[in-house]
Amino acid sequence: MPIHYLRTLTSPGRTQESNRSLGRSLAFVAGAVNAGGFLAVGQYTSHMTGIVSALADNVALGDVALVIAGLSSILAFLTGAGTSAILINWGRRRALQSEYAVPFMVEAVLLLCFGFLGSNLERHRLLFVPATVGLLCFVMGLQNAMITKISKAEIRTTHVTGLVTDIGIELGKLVYWNWGDASSGTGNVVADRARLRLLGSLLAMFLGGGLAGAFGFKHVGFIVTVPLAAVLVVLAIVPVFDDLIGPRRP
Repeated sequence: MPIHYLRTLTSPGRTQESNRSLGRSLAFVAGAVNAGGFLAVGQYTSHMTGIVSALADNVALGDVALVIAGLSSILAFLTGAGTSAILINWGRRRALQSEYAVPFMVEAVLLLCFGFLGSNLERHRLLFVPATVGLLCFVMGLQNAMITKISKAEIRTTHVTGLVTDIGIELGKLVYWNWGDASSGTGNVVADRARLRLLGSLLAMFLGGGLAGAFGFKHVGFIVTVPLAAVLVVLAIVPVFDDLIGPRRP
């Protein structure tokens, strides 16, 4: 990829097109990690709706161990989102070109840690399964907060429920029959076709990532975390390098 293109993906100067290109790449990674995490630990770690619902069920059933596990997953996701905000604001205060890129590098390192933990799951499940779930929830929170801040809440890459809801809204507007409504003075109902294409592409990339992650983890194993981490490093490396060779900042 051209250096200039990579620089625009994660540099502070944002455009709608760079946000959307970045969102599609992250949706693919999120889908792959989510599917791989399910094969590893039997839980979708980006699905906070399901985790909160399961938490309520387990409270009612009195299953203390699962209640603690649910609370830990939610806390890990929240901590990941908070960490992303801290890293981005820290970089912004110092006018770094890598203010958005640093969280990508952190996520890449954590994905490699996931691969290491996963390779030990079968031998030490009691220890490594909770650690793996917490790590993946942290990663999903980190990534979702990162793209939310970058795109000013236009794009979320792990929140598929919201994607499908928004697609349904735009499809409803697309097929709405405006005939006879002009007299109301409210104007015609018109779908945002560009937004519909964006939402559809994000959903398709998440699904594609899920398929790639599921097949990769099933047939190759946890080594598949290496190319996923490499994708994040490629997305982030140019702004990081710009800061390393640029003038030092306080």
